[in-house]
This record gives sequence, structure tokens and C-alpha cells, in this order.
Amino acid sequence: MGREKILAIKFKYLGDVALMVPALRMLRQHRREAELHVLVAAEAVPLLQRLSWIDHVWSLPRTRGKLRLRSTLPIIRKLRGEHFDRSVDFVGNDRGALLSRMIGARERLGVVAPKGFVGRAKCYTQTIEELDTTRHESVRDAYVLSLWDVPFDRSALQLELTADPALAAEAEKILPAPCVIGHLSTSQPKKEWWIEHWVALHGLMKDAGQEMIFTAGPSKREQALLEVLQAALPSATYLPQFATLELFIAVIARAKLFISPDTAPLHLAAGLGVLSVGMFGPTSAARWAPISDRNACMQGAACPCSGHLHECALAERCIDTITPPQVAQRALELLAKEGAQ
Repeated sequence: MGREKILAIKFKYLGDVALMVPALRMLRQHRREAELHVLVAAEAVPLLQRLSWIDHVWSLPRTRGKLRLRSTLPIIRKLRGEHFDRSVDFVGNDRGALLSRMIGARERLGVVAPKGFVGRAKCYTQTIEELDTTRHESVRDAYVLSLWDVPFDRSALQLELTADPALAAEAEKILPAPCVIGHLSTSQPKKEWWIEHWVALHGLMKDAGQEMIFTAGPSKREQALLEVLQAALPSATYLPQFATLELFIAVIARAKLFISPDTAPLHLAAGLGVLSVGMFGPTSAARWAPISDRNACMQGAACPCSGHLHECALAERCIDTITPPQVAQRALELLAKEGAQ
């Protein structure tokens, strides 16, 4: 009889996949002899592919609102051919439920999430209610595994990510010396700091003897933010748009400290062990901030703009109630604690 084969599924965004890693580590510790596979959206594969304790990372193409059956079905056939003993879907959305059923593991564990198509729960052989959303997302993922008697381990909650050593030389050319990186953008404008705040923070860090450079996400809107900052602060240094996520990860790994609103790169920095300061406005730091003694998180003022709204309607947006002097103080405290001044 061969090794038990387990498939973990999390078909969501980069930050969500990064926050799943602690639960996967607990599963690995509990079933050390099992063969552990993970299925994620194609763009999230670089977050997991260099973790040596995961046996195989499967990639599935994703386009919002499209099934892409022509490219998806061959991968599902390969996954069915693996004959998994168990699968776990950490999300419980429509896509995860259908994938679980089509892949056809003998035991299929899934979260009972709200909404979705009628009969979605029947795609699983075992279901578990969602843990309440006041808990940290990594804890919520770990809770799903309680049906498999996987012990909860607080010491395993820190994120984990490994940069590709083959990209180290190229990353050094882009970022020759460790410095403070400020990441401007997120997928939702309501989470992004004012440009004027970044200008002020740059001056405060410069006065403290800390070089600060800037980056943003790959979309046209996010890169446009970088151009706006560059017009307001032409003396600063700006990182180029990265061709691959792997190279971006390799560059972040060289940072002295990473400052960012709530977005995937903040979790990448934390997973790499880089000092980080996270700014949270419409999202909850208690649920989404990296769990690490090398990360400081700051929560903006109370605001009704949470949910799926892309813009904050208040005159003083919640994210902007976090001030540049506050961020500079937390950043400099972290650097001093690490002796990185």
C-alpha cells in the first residue's frame, strides 16, 4: 500500500494563499508520511513551489467570470489520475466545490460558506462550518483541519516563503543595497494611502538616515500611482515593473524593511522574514495582518467602507487616519530593535 495522498485546495488571491501556509504546515506535521499536494490559481504557484515539505504544487489558470474549460479539463483529468485519498477545500466557494467533486478524492472536506449554488455542500463527503470572521485567517484555515484531528499549533502561525536563489544576482542588480521599500498599491483604492502621505514619509525616513524606494503592483492603475508619486517626488528611487512574481519576491527578500497597506506583497515580505509595517484601513489587522514579531501593524479609524466597495466615501478615509509620523516611528522602532539602523 502506497503513501496516503492529500490534496489541499485554495482557489483565491495571493494573500489568501500565503495565509494558508501555516495550516498546511500543521497538516504536514500531523501526517508526516503523507504525500501533500496543493492546488492554487496559476499566479499563486510561486508562493508555494519552493517549500520543500510540499510534494507537488498544481497550477490552474484563472480568469474572473470565465470557466476556461479547454485549459482546465486536462489538469482535472491529471488530478483525477492521482487518486487522492483526501482533499480539503479551505474556501468552500462554487469553484472549489466543483473542483473537489470533479477531482474525486475518496474523502472530500469542505467549508460550508454562504451563498453559492444549491447543493454545493453535496460536492464534499465532509463539511465544516466557517469559523467566525473575527478570527485570523490563518486560524480559520487551521480550524478546517480540525475534522481530521490535526492539532492546532500556535507556534506554526508565522508565514513562510523562499526566494529563488537563481534570481539572487538579478535581484541584486535591481536593489544593490538593502533599504526601506514602500509599496503603494492594492487591488482596491480604498486600501491605499494618499500620495501626500508617502511624500511625507519619504522625508521623515530620509531625515532618520534611511533610504526609501518605491514600488507598486503590475496593473495599469497601480503603475499610474507610481507615476503620480514620481511627479510629486522626483528625487526618490522607483523600482521597475517586474516581469515575474518570482523576481519581485527575490527583490523583496533583499529589503531592510517593507512598508505597505493590506495587500499580498506585505504577506510576501513577512513570509521572507523581512521587517514589515502594515497599514490597515477598511480591513481588519486582527484578521489579515501577518503574525510575526518582525511585523508591526497599524489600524485606521472605524469606517463603514468595508466589504466589496472599492472606494471609501468618507472625506477622511480610514486608511489616511494613519499618519506618516506614526508609520515612521513604528518603522524606526523595528529597525532599531533589529540593529538595522
